[in-house]
Amino acid sequence: MLAIVKIAGQQFKVQEGQNLYVPHLQGKTGDKVEFNEVLFVDNNGSITTGSAVKTTVKAEIISDLVQGDKVIAFKMKRRKGFRKKHGHRTHYTRIKIESIA
Repeated sequence: MLAIVKIAGQQFKVQEGQNLYVPHLQGKTGDKVEFNEVLFVDNNGSITTGSAVKTTVKAEIISDLVQGDKVIAFKMKRRKGFRKKHGHRTHYTRIKIESIA
């Protein structure tokens, strides 16, 4: 069974038992979360899309806070002596898909 789910404004293709990193969710390790905004479901060849989907995806939080790679934004204007360096690390949550029902 395959589903496309909208989580925190991004779309993810999920299957049961899959681990994935999503944008940071509120909750602690071991908490159960449900995603009701399912856009597409493929159940052994029968495809359901749009408003006809009445499916929820249940997942468990494995790691509540995982930091991504450091991203550096460097701005410079030549011959002016202007240099500005900003950096950040995006926060993610690692979840495991338990069921698509």
